[in-house]
Amino acid sequence: MSTATAPSDTAAPAIADIGYGRVFADFYDRLFPEDGSAGRTAAALAAWHPGGAALELGVGTGRIAVPLARLTGEVVGVDSSPEMLEQLRTTVAESGVAVTPVHGDIRTYDDGDRYGLVYCVCGTMSLVLDPAGQRAAVVRAARRLTPGGTLVVETHNPGFVHTLHEGLSRTSFFAPYPAPGTGLQTYSTLLAEQGLWHTSHLLHEPGGTRIGTEITRLTTPEDIEAYAAEAGLERVSLHGDWSGGPFTAAQSPVHISRFVRADRTEQS
Repeated sequence: MSTATAPSDTAAPAIADIGYGRVFADFYDRLFPEDGSAGRTAAALAAWHPGGAALELGVGTGRIAVPLARLTGEVVGVDSSPEMLEQLRTTVAESGVAVTPVHGDIRTYDDGDRYGLVYCVCGTMSLVLDPAGQRAAVVRAARRLTPGGTLVVETHNPGFVHTLHEGLSRTSFFAPYPAPGTGLQTYSTLLAEQGLWHTSHLLHEPGGTRIGTEITRLTTPEDIEAYAAEAGLERVSLHGDWSGGPFTAAQSPVHISRFVRADRTEQS
């Protein structure tokens, strides 16, 4: 006889996971060359942080959350990938850094707490492939802000992706890394009718090659700004890199938008 019980009506909703972590978790951090980019990102976020705890949506392995926590204190990191969170838990256990990993869906996450800084970076927002899902994530993020809090969203710039393709639907490119015998080779396909970008990455290292594939939505700064406006936020800056450079539609690899509440007061 089965001893299983029926699920409760108040049980937490299932957390949808696209499987990104199953593909990339073991080598995700090595996809980024050791050029100080994570430190620059953390430093910019720290400069925009008005105080209190921070919330990262799509924390992954903690590539940004860990250095940010060292600068500003507590960071709560939400991710739908158990594999990514396992990597982060190992880092937290070894370093003692003040990062709390949480298994959750950025479109529905609601812990009831408020944060001075909420951020979603490294293209995480574009992994949500439909506008409704992206809108839901931004609305949830806005609700987690303290009065005077800041929301930051960074993702790929569609204009730059089209520049890379030079009018072609398919192309490939190679980025050499500083370490000898290492680099990233990418096969890129634009799915123009669907507004999607399909990429297969081959990470070449002396010990072998790792392969990972992802699909992202080509998300514009205007898309993010519209979602934020619906949530009662206004954009106060738009940059093309984490050093504070201006955004250029055809040349900036990413767009980085910073928002505050339009009336600077708390909304429910």
